[in-house]
Amino acid sequence: MFGYNKKYSVICLGLGSLFNHSDEPSVEAFFAKNDNGEIMEFWSKRDIKKGEDLFFKEEFNLCVLDVMMPKKDGFTLAAQIKRINPEMPVIFLTAKTLQDDVLEGFKVGADDYITKPFNSEELLYRIAAILKRGGKLRTNNQQKEFEIGKYHFNYKTRMLKNGSSDAKLSPKEAELLRLFCLKVNDIVYREEALKQIWGRDDYFTARSMDVFVTKLRKYLKDDPSLEIVNIHGNGFRLNTEEVG
Repeated sequence: MFGYNKKYSVICLGLGSLFNHSDEPSVEAFFAKNDNGEIMEFWSKRDIKKGEDLFFKEEFNLCVLDVMMPKKDGFTLAAQIKRINPEMPVIFLTAKTLQDDVLEGFKVGADDYITKPFNSEELLYRIAAILKRGGKLRTNNQQKEFEIGKYHFNYKTRMLKNGSSDAKLSPKEAELLRLFCLKVNDIVYREEALKQIWGRDDYFTARSMDVFVTKLRKYLKDDPSLEIVNIHGNGFRLNTEEVG
């Protein structure tokens, strides 16, 4: 991401630049400022595969989706995003104006549905209103330190401490444990972890993830209140229930 002092990052999938109405496919990043002087960083990807990859690699506060896209429509992509991160705000920007389409958009969890042609200033206000109302980052937020059971985990230094016992995690071990900590007692979907940490979801990265989960279980074995369990067909969950 850029080094600007930005407040929010927004990803636009299936769309070109929203504010200069350029159709140039090379337009990928641009900025806008709201009335509060907060900088919004916009990333625009017409190529859906590249857009999905970017979404899982970087941190975004909101998604703007076109409904009519090749290979995968916006409703399907929104449902996938909401399954992985229910708190991610989604805006549909589309030429489809039928009531059934609008209802379908809200059914899959859209926060707003804007029809083309649109006023760019109005869109900016709508985005700002949603971000202000939600006030939440994507699941991979800014938290760097965690208390889990008997352990203290510092993501920045990759240190996992249990009393006088310290362990230095590898980068991927730290990334995966942080994801578990951010979603403690909730499902970490395999697809989410693979795309966010490994950058792709295939057989080989899935087997690699299994190996790293086994390593994390060994790190946490001294606390019987902690358990990383398999959720068949979905992923894993870090349980922190107290042992009776």
